[in-house]
Amino acid sequence: MWIDPIKLTKPNKLITEYRTNGPVMKKFDYQPYASETYQQRVADLNERVFDREGLTSVLYKLNQMWDAPKSTFDNIQRLKDQNSVVVIGGQQAGLLTGPLYTIHKVISIINLAKKQEQQLGIPVIPVFWIAGEDHDFAEINHIKLKDTYGMKKYNISQQVSEKVQVSELQLDQEMARKWLHQVFEQLDETTYTNELYENLQETIKDSSTYVDFFAKIIFRLFENDGLVLIDSANKLVRDLESKHFTSLIKKQPEISEGVYQTTQQMKNQGYNISLDVEEVDAHLFYHKNGERVLLNKVGDKWVGKQNQCEFTTEQLLQIAEEQPYLLSNNVVTRPVMQELLFPTLAFLGGLAEVGYWSVLKPAFQALHIKMPPVLPRLSFTLVDRSVEKLIQRYGLQIDSVLNQGVDYERGNWLAAQSNPPIKEVDAQVKYAVERAHRPLKELAQTLGTDLGELADKNLTYLFQDIDFLSDRLVNAVKEKHKKNVEDFNLIETELYPEGGLQERSWNVIPFINQYGSNWIDQLVSQTYEYNTDHYVIYL
Repeated sequence: MWIDPIKLTKPNKLITEYRTNGPVMKKFDYQPYASETYQQRVADLNERVFDREGLTSVLYKLNQMWDAPKSTFDNIQRLKDQNSVVVIGGQQAGLLTGPLYTIHKVISIINLAKKQEQQLGIPVIPVFWIAGEDHDFAEINHIKLKDTYGMKKYNISQQVSEKVQVSELQLDQEMARKWLHQVFEQLDETTYTNELYENLQETIKDSSTYVDFFAKIIFRLFENDGLVLIDSANKLVRDLESKHFTSLIKKQPEISEGVYQTTQQMKNQGYNISLDVEEVDAHLFYHKNGERVLLNKVGDKWVGKQNQCEFTTEQLLQIAEEQPYLLSNNVVTRPVMQELLFPTLAFLGGLAEVGYWSVLKPAFQALHIKMPPVLPRLSFTLVDRSVEKLIQRYGLQIDSVLNQGVDYERGNWLAAQSNPPIKEVDAQVKYAVERAHRPLKELAQTLGTDLGELADKNLTYLFQDIDFLSDRLVNAVKEKHKKNVEDFNLIETELYPEGGLQERSWNVIPFINQYGSNWIDQLVSQTYEYNTDHYVIYL
């Protein structure tokens, strides 16, 4: 394995400024790339009090339920140390861990935690926040695998009609086993296939929910790294959050107004923020009959967005105290809740997450706490050996492939296989036909406007016939060089699938099937610059 950093060329004003300490940094409390930041952050955290006993007790119970390895429980114990801090990030509980970027996020969290522990000399615990309260099953019920013509989605057959929290969504084990069998039918058989398949079948058997399935796979992949998992929708966690829900309810006017105003300012200044907020947003959910209801604040009332429910502030505060499991956070208050529960040294997220965190400073200020340093997670593209050879064979540049695909190079290569080039001959013939046709067109124009227009149409038809023949010639060249066209298509499917980075479409299982899982351990132990756009990993 070796690793090369590359630059991505698609512009993003916010991230560009963020990585170069530009004006957008005023929206954050810390400069994440400055070495002294983390010492200052530790000092700031030491001025606050956290319920470490309650937190570690809940973490122990949750991770025991998922058969966590010894390294995890060792780190939960270390979290009782008053000097200890965490590096945290999170994601939904996708099938087989979902898109590759989830694995990249876990690697980033573990890697940064180890790095900061060495530099600070205090316990730094990697924590992954499973967003179990999310209910969009369509986002997690599938993976994509390589197909003849690109990527193909493989959905599990389980039907979910209600908006149930993923944390409470029971895994249909029979359907899951059949689905897994279908997935493995698409994979090449290697020395790793049988063991991987049996391990995953066993994991299905031991899992009651989709969160269980996700957590147990994560622990299999990161057994020795001390990763601690938390399911944000678990009732034990909700009990911990009770007093913090009370604070969020009381501070709702400041949070809502501040985040709304900041979002409008950022968008007016040309920043691309993937967050839509309104002045009436309460930034909390109420759970009614198993369904999450987003609350709005209308006057003194807390009202369901579709008028499903209505509460006074006093009633909602009572719910927070007595039935906190009926409440959950949205994208605005979830980061604040993380900060109230954990002594957070740093938060790691995707580029879109960094974007919406840029408007959250007022929410943290309302609770009189600082936003933690926010770092974009590491971003990788995994290059298979066979694909690497194809890149070399056709003289392609990896950074060009990752930024724009291979359409241009594929077209140029095909054009070069015809001598003379078809496009050039096409242009020459059209030029010759237009010259030969010109006297007829001029004569037609002298005999009447309608005949002049007819001559124009006649030339268009001639050009269309030439185009038809040219297209047939191009297809003949493609057919003659079918294997080469398939090579270009394979490169694009592997490295630029569906017009974007590999990590957004591919799942980790095909790579584990091909290479085992040792490459994950190697990635965790590497040294990275967190302000680098992207890393290419040659397996």
